[in-house]
Amino acid sequence: MWKLGAMNQAIPYRSIDTKQSLVSAAFGGSGSWRDVSASVSESAAIVFARRGCCMSHVVKRLLLGLGANPAVYEVEEDEESGVVEELEAIAQLGKGKVELPAVFIGGALFGGLERVMATHISGDLVPILKQAGALWL
Repeated sequence: MWKLGAMNQAIPYRSIDTKQSLVSAAFGGSGSWRDVSASVSESAAIVFARRGCCMSHVVKRLLLGLGANPAVYEVEEDEESGVVEELEAIAQLGKGKVELPAVFIGGALFGGLERVMATHISGDLVPILKQAGALWL
């Protein structure tokens, strides 16, 4: 199956086994700390989100609406604690400091829904995304 990507190029669409974590599948099945860490550091904007969570949906839609097109990794509920621990290690924070949805901008933990919304309302989100390379305009 094919779907249209940026600038109307056809890109292959592959389905992911629902028993496997989307994070693990996105990282080639391993979901190791090194893969998560590399993905965070290499991407201008990444959202780690609970599958089906309304707050995650709001964060994703806001960033997409601004034109940021962040990488989005949906995490299954039963694997959430392991992924959160990995994100806390990447962000070098103490236990219990990262909650989903977690937004990383420019390789650093930016925050969750509250921080993204507050920064957007104050008008500071677009300049931050531009500085990180997530927006080009």
